[in-house]
Parts: sequence; C-alpha cells; structure tokens
Amino acid sequence: MFARLFVDHPRAVNESYGEHMGAAFGVGSRLIVAGLKCFVHGLVPGLCKTSGSDAILKLHGEISPRRFDQPTL
Repeated sequence: MFARLFVDHPRAVNESYGEHMGAAFGVGSRLIVAGLKCFVHGLVPGLCKTSGSDAILKLHGEISPRRFDQPTL
C-alpha cells in the first residue's frame, strides 16, 4: 500500500518522491495563481483577460509530453 501511494507513480515518471512533489507543487501553485487571476477577471472584466487560458495552454504544453498512462486512485 505504501509503495502504491508514495513510490510507484514517481518512479514511473522517472522522478524521486521529492522531485515529484516539487513538480506537483509547482503546477499547483501556478494553477492557484491562474485561478486568482480568473476571479479578478470576473470582478473587473478589463483585467487579466487571457491569464487563465494562457496558464492552461502553457501548462498543457509542458505536461502533455510527459504523460504516462497511470491509473488514479
């Protein structure tokens, strides 16, 4: 159970646990910032007009080449 939750997936993508955690935290923080910009855009439509979609497209371009067919919990 421990290996399935903490070791198998990082190993499958050629990362250590720490490397994988850092990458996931990096993506998560970028998504949080993009989400906040979407809220700003919702309040003031003239601001952050493409910030959310720009972040999604950039992250997709970075992540999609690294994808592996991994089952989720």
